Amino acid sequence: PRPTGGRLGVFWHTQGSGKSVAMIFFAQKVLRKIPGNWTFVVITDRQELDGQIYKHFASAGVVTEGRAQAESSRHLRQLLSEDHRYVFTLIHKFRSPSASETPSPQPSPSGRGSDNDMPVLSNRHDIIVITDEAHRSQYDTLALNMRTALPNAAFLAFTGTPLIVGEEKTRQVFGDYISVYDFQQSVADGATVPLYYENRIPELQLVNDNLNEEMERLLEEAELDEAQERKLEREFAREYHLITRDDRLEAVAKDLVTHFTGRGFQGKGMVVCIDKATAIRMYDKVQKHWGDKIAALQAEWAGAGGEARREIEERIALMKETDMAVVVSQGQNEIAEMAEKGLDIRPHRKRMVEEDLETKFKNPDDFFRLVFVCAMWMTGFDVPSCSTLYLDKPMRNHTLMQTIARANRVYPGKVSGLIVDYAGVFHNLERALAIYGAGGGGDKPVEDKSALVAALGQALGETRGLCQGQGVSLAAIQTAQGFARVGLLDDAVEALVTSEEI
Repeated sequence: PRPTGGRLGVFWHTQGSGKSVAMIFFAQKVLRKIPGNWTFVVITDRQELDGQIYKHFASAGVVTEGRAQAESSRHLRQLLSEDHRYVFTLIHKFRSPSASETPSPQPSPSGRGSDNDMPVLSNRHDIIVITDEAHRSQYDTLALNMRTALPNAAFLAFTGTPLIVGEEKTRQVFGDYISVYDFQQSVADGATVPLYYENRIPELQLVNDNLNEEMERLLEEAELDEAQERKLEREFAREYHLITRDDRLEAVAKDLVTHFTGRGFQGKGMVVCIDKATAIRMYDKVQKHWGDKIAALQAEWAGAGGEARREIEERIALMKETDMAVVVSQGQNEIAEMAEKGLDIRPHRKRMVEEDLETKFKNPDDFFRLVFVCAMWMTGFDVPSCSTLYLDKPMRNHTLMQTIARANRVYPGKVSGLIVDYAGVFHNLERALAIYGAGGGGDKPVEDKSALVAALGQALGETRGLCQGQGVSLAAIQTAQGFARVGLLDDAVEALVTSEEI
């Protein structure tokens, strides 16, 4: 028997810093260094992630066959009985034969870790199972089924966020950390950019630190269907009303337009809403305030001159060319469901069907710069030019961590990502950080934006001191006009450039 019981451990590799590449390097090194007819079973819990990770392996040239993705438990058993180096499958293929294989974001209602009638899919000893994000709910209910189906396999978990206290089933199946590449190390190496947080909760919303945990758990799921959205509205009516009040959404939309158009680095942005209906409502409100902002800038332009006039012209041009869209999953009765709420999803669905919005948003040169979502594109979605996330949805733990990582990708001119919080989720992030297990201590994935303001103040103070030491008064330059200002600037250049001390 193996000394580790087949538990190879947990490989924590910060999101956006090359986790898929690390998987490829690991597998290829095993094939090079350890004799054997190895098969690597790469497991995810969502169809888009399954396709994405398969493309990563294929583009690296390590997978050349076309039928390496399991279509069912039966197909998975067939692939494992054949000679394949790599097999890609969804965790749902480890449901028992009596259970549906349809991928669902919902865990088993019973919460059981294993089904008694789960068959053995392969007795081979040369199978290594690699799972992606092994702490999500699907793994919690189906991980032990994996052990039953592949009793002699070895298991290695890759995760982009640290494990938290209470995830005993993850440790039971995979073991403890064997490698840690945390947020700070990733930023220090330049693999990701630092993330900063800004609290912009509207004044008319009470800071709701006591949002029902069951509501947050429901919202954690990958995508709510119509029945779940009705449950959300019915069972959490008070909390739902607080978040979706019309005057509150109006305030958020107006502030969002002000913030988005006033940024320095004009990266792409994502607006994360509580549900599909709210995403559409927020889109409509932002469109209205967008037009109002353009009108205000045009009035300001009429009375401006010189450099100010040119800057306003550029802002107006940028706003007029900017495209925005809603991206949500399709529901069976969505037209009627939205019509009951006074909303028309048809023009949005038309765009989602007829246009390749994903490719457009990933293209930094495309004018599609702002997207409204509620669950889609929040995990496993890489857009390096995306620099700002607007969170208006209660989130916690790994879902929150994975969502904010959308803004941490490296891109030319992008020095950081910004998380704008409208729903008061930062206390949840602090709470999650406080309960991270071993390996995650003290490592914060996001800092309060006030830290940047303090750093800027310190840099300005040092600059003033340096100039004063060379006899240059920045205050005098700032208040001077015309030729007097030009003369002071010339003197400043002369003093600063020629000094031997600089």
